[in-house]
Amino acid sequence: MLKVKINGNEYIGEKGQTILDIAKSNGVEIPTLCHHEKVKPYGGCGLCVVEIKGFGKLARACATEAADGMDINTVSDRVVQARKIALEFLLSDHVGDCRPPCMLACPANTDCQGYVGLIANGMYKESGDLINERLPMPASIGRVCPHPCETACRRGALDEPVAIAWLKRFVGDVNLANKQVDFKSKATIGTGKRVAVIGGGPAGLSCAYFLRMNGYAVTIYEAMPELGGMLMYGIPEYRLPKEVLKKEIDMILSMGVQVKTNTKIGCDISLDDIKKEYDAVIVAIGAWKSSRMNIPGEDLHGVYGGIDFLRNVAMSDVQHESRDKIVSSLSIGKRVAVVGGGNTAMDACRTAVRVGASEVYTLYRRTREEMPADPVEVEEAMEEGVIFKFLSNPVEIIGEDNKVKRIKVQKMKLGEPDASGRRSPVPIEGAFEELEVDAVIIAIGQSIDIEGFESLQTTRKRTIIADENTFMTSMEGVFACGDVTNAGPDIAIAAIGEAQKAAYSVHKYLGGEIDHIFGNIKEYDFYSKREVTPEDIREIFKDREIEYRPDIDIIEADIRRKNFQEYVPIYTEEEAKREAMRCLECGCMDYFECKLIDYANKYGVAPERFAGDVHNRRKPSTHLHIVRDSDKCILCGLCVRLCEEVRGVTALGLVGRGFDTIVEPEMRKVLEETECDSCGLCVSACPTGALVEKQSLIKAVPLNEKYTVSTCGLCSKACSIKVATYGNHVVRVLPVSDARTADILCIKGRFMYVDVLSNDRLKSAYINDRECDVEKACEYIIEEIRKNTGKKVVFVSADYTNEQVDKVLLFAKAIGAEVVSGILRQHKFDDASAFAGVNEFGLRVKGIKALEDAANLKEEIENGDVEVLVSFGDKLEGINLDNVNFKAFMSLHMPKHEGVNVLLPDSSYFEIIGTFTKKSEDGTFEDREVNACIKPFGGISSSEILDNLCGKVCE
Repeated sequence: MLKVKINGNEYIGEKGQTILDIAKSNGVEIPTLCHHEKVKPYGGCGLCVVEIKGFGKLARACATEAADGMDINTVSDRVVQARKIALEFLLSDHVGDCRPPCMLACPANTDCQGYVGLIANGMYKESGDLINERLPMPASIGRVCPHPCETACRRGALDEPVAIAWLKRFVGDVNLANKQVDFKSKATIGTGKRVAVIGGGPAGLSCAYFLRMNGYAVTIYEAMPELGGMLMYGIPEYRLPKEVLKKEIDMILSMGVQVKTNTKIGCDISLDDIKKEYDAVIVAIGAWKSSRMNIPGEDLHGVYGGIDFLRNVAMSDVQHESRDKIVSSLSIGKRVAVVGGGNTAMDACRTAVRVGASEVYTLYRRTREEMPADPVEVEEAMEEGVIFKFLSNPVEIIGEDNKVKRIKVQKMKLGEPDASGRRSPVPIEGAFEELEVDAVIIAIGQSIDIEGFESLQTTRKRTIIADENTFMTSMEGVFACGDVTNAGPDIAIAAIGEAQKAAYSVHKYLGGEIDHIFGNIKEYDFYSKREVTPEDIREIFKDREIEYRPDIDIIEADIRRKNFQEYVPIYTEEEAKREAMRCLECGCMDYFECKLIDYANKYGVAPERFAGDVHNRRKPSTHLHIVRDSDKCILCGLCVRLCEEVRGVTALGLVGRGFDTIVEPEMRKVLEETECDSCGLCVSACPTGALVEKQSLIKAVPLNEKYTVSTCGLCSKACSIKVATYGNHVVRVLPVSDARTADILCIKGRFMYVDVLSNDRLKSAYINDRECDVEKACEYIIEEIRKNTGKKVVFVSADYTNEQVDKVLLFAKAIGAEVVSGILRQHKFDDASAFAGVNEFGLRVKGIKALEDAANLKEEIENGDVEVLVSFGDKLEGINLDNVNFKAFMSLHMPKHEGVNVLLPDSSYFEIIGTFTKKSEDGTFEDREVNACIKPFGGISSSEILDNLCGKVCE
């Protein structure tokens, strides 16, 4: 026994233990990337270094044996700096995308790859839940977002970007329709603290949503009659139906958010009064003032700001009032000029068409190519009859009797690029044009109405100054986010992104963890990025079939221009899945488990300091169960050493020398042609995404999984397993690090569970091919059994737990049936098979026969001597059941036999609780516990169905 000090605390260890061993056993973290308990110390990563008092050099904890009296420091500045440098060296040649470019381009950091991949797998609720982690209004934002994620999408280099926004809309709509959205349950128990949110637009609503999830009482103060902000009053009905928006707002309000509408700060209540009443305040009032052009005639009657015009239309009843009445109330006349080239200008000109203007011009001082508006919006506006006049800059609005009559336009040409990169328009001397118009709508930008907030410091542009990290304003306890802050107006998803951070900042502030002057709560996020050109992408995916987005039959322009109905239909389920499958899966599948990225962020790395040559060796992986990516390998050697030292196999080895060293299968074969037996040990040990499993899902998705320790039911060895689930789906099965299994599973336990979780799962009960509820099906089985007085046989699956088997035996005894099992386990183990009390497929022998031992039974069944056959989980392949009078199956999948009278949905071993009997190495028996990892797909487990049948037959 020996004593050491680690970071000032004394710990006891044993002679022969390393510093890492003692630290780990006492809960002291020392980072490692190349260490594993089952192989000899390697020390290659250099990450486990520690400082020992009296030693000149840093020591590697994994390879340094502890000595009595050692004084060890694992967190000194010297140690931290050394670890940081070690990580930076490793990352300097680590090539990959920790997170996909679509996600990095999204201002709210929504996991685009994740929710798109879940849609491809038909997991719509899970997809919506993932979106809701960052965004509470997917159906609304999916319709209106300019989708910077799609601009970043690498699929665009092949054919066209994945329709990420439209898929967001799809899953939002589907989950609303299916009542799969439950925000009420997300609200947590109250903290006793209250927060006021001023402004009920996308930023304010999102703040309320995130604050309620942290248990704060929230009240929204809104100046307008209804919540929604620009989504309600600035986006036309044909782009965003208000019914959809209101449903999503109601979901947020269901969390217990209080609302005070028609309440304007500075008029109805002051900021100071609100601040006195609440523990914190968030200002999210948006940008509601239209920018002016400052040209003559701008104050004439008939000149409108873009958002003012859209708000007026939104506040009129466009669905029920006649267009003539709307036109009259808005006084826009029949000829309208809209000034601007952004999405607000497109909304204004297309809305002007819909409210009855017969001649609508859009005036823009640059060319079409420079327009910031969505190209689709421009194209559709043209289809609806809007006349575009490019290189046209209004210089005067001319009126008569204080009303608009004409607009004078200066003709322009493009000069040199400005700060935005667009070529600056230059006037053509003497070139003017006048257009006869009844109204002018100026949609060139928005600004902030700061009235009521004068006590807060503002920028020169009159936006509220908010700390870029904490979002605190100049006033203690008052925060701000969205369009009202710093740089000013931006897209809705950017406001929501800021709302997440502001709500988190308030949470920290009210918990006493943030200093409003020195505080910096910005999380350090390092992401490895694969720098690729469009040409690189086309080369990497040269074998990928060219496939464009699904064609959508939108309503024709002549029809849609006459009303405000939404004219773009939602994707069908088939279209959505097909579109989601187009994702190239750029982001690393190992992101949520990767030790390298975790340490990189903990130590604040800057690997660009060691920039130099990097490898780009992407090779196709052909293994059935394992995906290899050498560019992500850090040469820790764990896969090679574990394969050789633990498994006694040399499937992998280090090839080459120096910088060009690489892990390759032996003799540079493909991995399947080596001694690899697909135990998956190399994958489990890999600290990066260089080795990952192929998932059971149709579309691979990086997911933050939930883990449940259970027991494998595929053979009588009954290995411990860790089941990784996401929602109600098993993604993969992992070994458990204990003495029983030594981190190893066989190929069946590790990778072949997918057989019981395929998409053709039986999820309902059926009577004679007609769907029904389980209760009715059970009643029908009992009725038919009582009608048939001949021989009865009950089959039971080898995959059933002991408790299920007991229930089957009880049922069989009650109906007077012989009990047989027709399936023997495919894998038999010498240490767990053919022993007294338990047969080789793990079932307790209580009058259960294997089919091969049941004399003449198969012949009796095929000859019609058996009148009733009930199968619990047994497929009965190879037996003709045509002559059996009544057949009932409890099955995972639709059985291949025709004429089955009753079908009941079975549960897989991931959905049941019970035990499997196992013979231990000392010859004793033990029952290995089975834990349910997911809920039964049919909503009711097979054990509950068995209870129902037993109860009915015993009545």
